[in-house]
Amino acid sequence: MVKDKAAIVGIGNTEFSKNSGRSELQLTCEAVRAALDDAGLKPSDVDGMTTFTMDSTDEIELARAVGIGDITFYSRVPHGGGAATGLIHQAVMAIASGMCETVVCYRGLNGRSGHRFSEGVSGNIITADAMHWGWYMPSGLMTPASWVAMYTQRYMHLAGEDKVKEALFEVAYTTRQHGATNPAAMFYDHPFDRAEYDAQKKIVGPLKLYDCCLESDGASAVIITRADKARACKHGGVAIKGVGQSAAKNMESMTSFYRDEIAAIPSMDVAAKEAYKQSGLTPDDIDAAVIYDAFTPIVLWQLESWGFADPLKSADFVLEGGLRLDGRLPTNTHGGQLSEAYIHGVNGIVEATRLVRGTSKNQPDKEINHALVTSGVGVPTGGALLGKMD
Repeated sequence: MVKDKAAIVGIGNTEFSKNSGRSELQLTCEAVRAALDDAGLKPSDVDGMTTFTMDSTDEIELARAVGIGDITFYSRVPHGGGAATGLIHQAVMAIASGMCETVVCYRGLNGRSGHRFSEGVSGNIITADAMHWGWYMPSGLMTPASWVAMYTQRYMHLAGEDKVKEALFEVAYTTRQHGATNPAAMFYDHPFDRAEYDAQKKIVGPLKLYDCCLESDGASAVIITRADKARACKHGGVAIKGVGQSAAKNMESMTSFYRDEIAAIPSMDVAAKEAYKQSGLTPDDIDAAVIYDAFTPIVLWQLESWGFADPLKSADFVLEGGLRLDGRLPTNTHGGQLSEAYIHGVNGIVEATRLVRGTSKNQPDKEINHALVTSGVGVPTGGALLGKMD
C-alpha cells in the first residue's frame, strides 16, 4: 500500500506568461528551486526525478543546473496531460519501495511562445500517435479541440443539449471568477459575464473560446518525500492518500473512437476506483478539487468518474453551484488551465497542495481535509487524493 507513505513538502511555480523570454530548462530550474525553498530542503536532498515524456528538459541537465547530486530514480510518463498525476504515482512507488527518498516532479514549457499544443496534428507532430490520427485527419479532426468537440456533441445528445451548454458556461464562468482573484493567474482581474462568454468566437462544434484552456509559458514543480521526513520540512507535508493510473481497454490517445460509447472516459473511472481503494476514502470525504480543465466539458465527465454526480447528471451538480467557493466541491480555485495557466496540470497539483495547507488565494471557508487532483482525459490518465497528515 502507498497510503501515507509519502507527502508533498514543496511546491513552486514560475510566473505565467505568453512569452517567457527564457528556455524551458531555465524555467524548470526556477520552479524546482522555488519548490525546494518552499520545502526547506537542499538540492542535494533530492535523489529522484520524474516528468513528462513530452518535456524537453533533460533530467541530468536539470540536476546539474540546480545542484542535485546522485540520482537513484528517474522516470517519464507519456500521454501529455494524462501524465500530470502520473508524476505523483511514480514518485510514491519509488519512495514506498525504498528506491529513493525525495523526488522532484516537474513540467516546464513555452507553450505559447514555443510549441503550441493546440495545433495538434495540424502543426508539428511530436508523438508516435500519428499512425492512428491518419484515420480521421481527412475528416478535419486535427486538433485537441476538434477531438473533444466530437465526443462533447455525443454527450450532449445523451445528457441534454441545453442543460450541458448551460453547465459549460458555469464551468468557464466559475473558473474565471477564481482566476480573476488570483494574482498569479494570466486572467487576474479579468472576470467575464454571460454576454462576453456568448460573444466569443466559436472554435469548433459547441466549444467557444472561453471553453478552451490557455496557452502558457511557465513551469511548475512539486517535491515529494518520505512521510516521516516530511514532518521536519518547513511547512510539514500534505499526505498522498491514494493515486490511481489507468489505460482502459481499447485505449486511443485523445479519443474513445474505438469504444462502443465515445462519450465516456473509462480510464478515469478505473483510476478513481484505484485511488479510492488505496485511500479508504469516498466522494463524501473530498472537500475540494482541482479537475483537469483543458476544455470545459471534460470537467463534467470527471465529476461523474469520481462519484460526485451520477452518469450524465454532472450538469445538475454544476448548475447547483457545486464548483463555487461556497459549493459542495470548490473546484479549480486557482483558475485552472482555463484561467490561471496551462502547465499540463502540474500547476493544479501545486494548487491542490495549497488547498490542503489552507493557503490558496481563494481558500474556501470550510476546512479542506482532502482534495482531489486529476490528469487530462481522452488519454491514459489518473488522479490523486491528497490530505492532511495523520
